[in-house]
Amino acid sequence: MKFQFAHNNFNVRDLDRSLAFYRDALGLTETRRTAAEDGSFLIVFLGDGVTPHKLELTWLRDWDRPYNLGDNEFHLAMQVDDFDAAHKKHQEMGCICFENEKMGIYFINDPDNYWVEIVPTR
Repeated sequence: MKFQFAHNNFNVRDLDRSLAFYRDALGLTETRRTAAEDGSFLIVFLGDGVTPHKLELTWLRDWDRPYNLGDNEFHLAMQVDDFDAAHKKHQEMGCICFENEKMGIYFINDPDNYWVEIVPTR
């Protein structure tokens, strides 16, 4: 028996805003979408165009409050080939929420405050 990663899920409050953020900040694009017949949810999968791993964004129509992310110790990590250019872009977007210069990494936060770690290709 062998398991492999398929996707990670983030629940989001404003799907359009989140889709724009992931497109603009990380270049992720929609690969497929599922909608409930009654309109109660939308699920959108995003891909990087390189790996098979997907980010699933789930929007729930009746969710009326921010998601409780606890201490936000879980995160998604993305590797980038031009770390300096990515850092500059994310600075300009105002979405860098934590930097660890000693480790050579930083984190950005999305509109729902999920953290994404940015690491250089090593």
